[in-house]
Amino acid sequence: MNRTEYKSSITTGSLLIRESRIIARLLLDKVDDRAWHQAIIIENVLQKRSLESAKRQARFIKERLTLMEPELWKLIDKGSSDVVVQAVLAATIKHSRLLGDFMNRVLRSHWQVFKKKISAKDWQEYIEMCSQIDPKIRNWTQATRAKLKQIVFKILAEANYISNTRSPELLPVSVTHEVKTYLLRNSENYVLQCMEITP
Repeated sequence: MNRTEYKSSITTGSLLIRESRIIARLLLDKVDDRAWHQAIIIENVLQKRSLESAKRQARFIKERLTLMEPELWKLIDKGSSDVVVQAVLAATIKHSRLLGDFMNRVLRSHWQVFKKKISAKDWQEYIEMCSQIDPKIRNWTQATRAKLKQIVFKILAEANYISNTRSPELLPVSVTHEVKTYLLRNSENYVLQCMEITP
């Protein structure tokens, strides 16, 4: 079994729902490099202020989504709002073990003891625990750690796992039939476990 490795790349963005739908459509259309460049750079379909930002975010979302099968891209492209959010969240969890383990360990344990709010202290303790597993985390700056907390809490709020980022109370979540079916069919057991944390 591979050693767990935590990456800080999630600082590039939260769920990015609107942008993810656009990228999912491009992936489903199987665009080549030229058409990708045309859409992202020339047409600026992501509506970013700079070309560098557009390129970076498009590449980041593509990395996320291509970890999953085209079946999930279809849910992101054509699904209802709840389905889209959870489908993007599923890809995000697979892309970021840091997010997945936070949900699976911290949020789940809070639900188990009826502690209905997460805090900055919970994040600090979690990062400390992660650094025992992956020592390179100790090299992350305080700014990186703060940005990661900001992004992870924002993702949880966007996916309705917490009420908001300022007063993050836990909200009960039921995984949609479409997303759960996809995850079971494709043996994405870890991702489903991270999402099904409500007792």
